[in-house]
Amino acid sequence: MATKLTTLNNLEIAVLEPRGSLIGGEETDELKTKARDLIEQGNKKLVLDLGGVTYINSSGIGALVSVHTMYQKAQGKIKLCNVAKGVQNVFVITKLTSVFEVEEDREQAVKTFKA
Repeated sequence: MATKLTTLNNLEIAVLEPRGSLIGGEETDELKTKARDLIEQGNKKLVLDLGGVTYINSSGIGALVSVHTMYQKAQGKIKLCNVAKGVQNVFVITKLTSVFEVEEDREQAVKTFKA
């Protein structure tokens, strides 16, 4: 799995798009590494587009929480978007819907950052 990175407005807003399953292997390490690199480059606004994520387990949730914590410590913000129904159910069950801001799609997530 490869996590695609897109930046908008000269790194003001970054978008990470993980693909496949987030289950604690290379894919979660790659996600955390890319997020850490973005913070080191000065990024404070991250959109995690989960449209390509088909399955997430506790390790994947842990990676998302880790990225969220990194951004909070750097006074940054994260928004999730395009969360599939199965993945969304995991967020509801684990009560992470109160931790993460979730937007319908990428356009809406970017728009709320600019507001």
